[in-house]
Amino acid sequence: MERPEIDWDDTDAFTVGTVGAAGRRVFFIQARRAGQVVSLKLEKQQVAGLAEFLDGIMGDLPPVDGPATDLATETGFTDPVEADWVVGSLGVTYQQSTDRLVLIAEELLRDEDLVGAQARFPMRRELVAAFIIRARQLVAAGRPPCPWCGAPLDPTVDGWCPCAN
Repeated sequence: MERPEIDWDDTDAFTVGTVGAAGRRVFFIQARRAGQVVSLKLEKQQVAGLAEFLDGIMGDLPPVDGPATDLATETGFTDPVEADWVVGSLGVTYQQSTDRLVLIAEELLRDEDLVGAQARFPMRRELVAAFIIRARQLVAAGRPPCPWCGAPLDPTVDGWCPCAN
């Protein structure tokens, strides 16, 4: 089944959030436009990589006027219950004419014969700066790393790691 393409002219809100307990969290990016909410599931590493990539792009652009920290706390994440789809790939472009960073997300598909969904979310730089702050907070809030190997500790066994054997 072919999914509709999402190609907004602007994005009202853009954030990242998780559902579930530490060690079992599911990560989502969530965009809103005129009452429509799109929730896309992705991996923690994709969130971390996207935040770092966006931060690099933002470093090449003029500074943001408004305080991004306010937007990071105000932009509410709504538990999506179910993702619209799973992200396979992410891309970012900059539209100089509108001063918008455009996130392009493509659906992960197992069947190469199917046509996956694609979403284009043009965002003000203030939204992007707020996303970077929130994404870094969520990634850092995960399970603490093992002091020997750096792998995340399992909270169900009092922080035990296999490398301790």
